[in-house]
Amino acid sequence: MKFLFASDSFKGTLSSEDTGRLLTRAAKEVFPSCSCESIPVADGGEGTADAVIKAVQGEKLYVEVSDPLMQNRTAYYGKLDENRAIIEMALASGYALVPSEKKNPLYTSSYGTGELIRDALDRGFRDITIAIGGSATNDGGMGCMRALGIRFLDREGRELMGNGSDLEHLAEIDDSGLDSRLADTRFTVMCDVTNPLCGEQGATYTFGPQKGGTPEVLERLERGMENYRDILIRTYGMNPDTIPGSGAAGGLGAALLVFLRAELRSGIETVLDLIGFDSRLEGVSLVVTGEGCTDWQSCYGKVVQGVGDRCLRRRVPAVALAGGMGEGAEQIYQHGILSILTTVNGFMSAEDAFANAETLYYQAALRLFRLLKAGQKIGL
Repeated sequence: MKFLFASDSFKGTLSSEDTGRLLTRAAKEVFPSCSCESIPVADGGEGTADAVIKAVQGEKLYVEVSDPLMQNRTAYYGKLDENRAIIEMALASGYALVPSEKKNPLYTSSYGTGELIRDALDRGFRDITIAIGGSATNDGGMGCMRALGIRFLDREGRELMGNGSDLEHLAEIDDSGLDSRLADTRFTVMCDVTNPLCGEQGATYTFGPQKGGTPEVLERLERGMENYRDILIRTYGMNPDTIPGSGAAGGLGAALLVFLRAELRSGIETVLDLIGFDSRLEGVSLVVTGEGCTDWQSCYGKVVQGVGDRCLRRRVPAVALAGGMGEGAEQIYQHGILSILTTVNGFMSAEDAFANAETLYYQAALRLFRLLKAGQKIGL
């Protein structure tokens, strides 16, 4: 019997690697002669680069970059093979890198993400995947593109730094210095949001408040983003507002699409392709996936849905072991997940569940494999 374990992390408690270790221990206790493989998985958000690097036994490459406030910091990205690299925007330009008292999207820049891309080009990577969740920025991607050679000019011809406050001052884009190596590089962007660049559902009003934007700041940023959009239309004949996902990461999605001709793809689908998930299903008897809480949102680009859909197509049975279940959790059954088991085994506070997460998960894993053994005995 061969098992494959591919769970998301349980936020704040268990990592993807922890769940694999505990599942393997429980499986071996119930089925001593079974074969187990565990692979870390993520959906394109926080921790995606780490998960993919570990899954393919890649390498972390460390680089000195600028953080969202243009202060020096050490970030890293992943080498997957000689041609492929994975970059996680949050490691250079992420929300968590800005102290709470300094959170203001007028003054944050995606420049550091551009520095990671530039370093990847220097090292010869020509197939680059970028996870753009968790950004601290609302600069339309100007900072990132400035690091790659584009000059953003104001009405006096002066070069702008490329933060959120510069959007309203932009008058002209000079792309003559854009790194020529970009033309020979394939870019894939992990993005599960469909927000346009501007408008009520756009980058500023949807994501700006969580980045520290006050109503006054958001109004100013939106005017600037509309100015940026209009200049993109005039210069390149592309309207980002007609492209779903262009508003992701404070408009970095638009910049990657317009300037780098990137392809936007689902985060979990991209991760599963990068780690060769389909080939790992060969000969597998059961896949166990999971997440902290399974509910209706799990069916929209999350790990459990992505893993379940792949298993369904390959006719490999899959179950989910989750911390808990919420409203609409049963919808996941339409995505190849045959059953959901939860780790919580009685009345307890969230604090107790978090404090005892490892024990509860292991006990639930034992129950899962004992049920499987019972099914074998009755001939199911």
